Amino acid sequence: MSRIANKPIVIPNGVEVKIEGNVLRVKGPKGELKQEFLPYVKVEIDGNKINVSPNLEAMKRRSDLKKMKMFTGTYWRLFNNMVIGVTEGFKKELEIVGIGYRAQLQGNKLVMNLGYAHPVEMEIPSDVKVEVPSPNKIIVSGIDKQRVGQVAADIRRWREPNVYSGKGIRYVGEVVRMKEGKKA
Repeated sequence: MSRIANKPIVIPNGVEVKIEGNVLRVKGPKGELKQEFLPYVKVEIDGNKINVSPNLEAMKRRSDLKKMKMFTGTYWRLFNNMVIGVTEGFKKELEIVGIGYRAQLQGNKLVMNLGYAHPVEMEIPSDVKVEVPSPNKIIVSGIDKQRVGQVAADIRRWREPNVYSGKGIRYVGEVVRMKEGKKA
């Protein structure tokens, strides 16, 4: 089992962290995020550090300890991602591979030509920023790691890479294992 929750999360300058009941709020230069946490986890702010530990007072049975430790590591990672998100932000880059495949922004919509009979239009959520620096590259950025990853996955889902031709939408640096076609 991971022991990452034993390390405290360091709060950088310019970031404000508050605990209100069972909700952690993180406010920084890029925005504000909040995360609810279960009573299995005890969260404390000690100066410029966040400590996450199992809440032994909430333990009813000895068998609950494993569950508490499991949630401790999960919430440590979520809180750490919140601190990174409000200071630096997160970014996913996608590339479009294929002849005639391209993307462009039209207001609040991402319009993609992906070999279908019609262009694919996708609404961009308000909490995520999408850029199209070139017709075959899409950059999704934001402060919430989960939202950025989900929007990038939704864009990729429109045309996943074909294992025979390699055409489709893929993450930058993603390796697509190509299959050999039929032999004559």
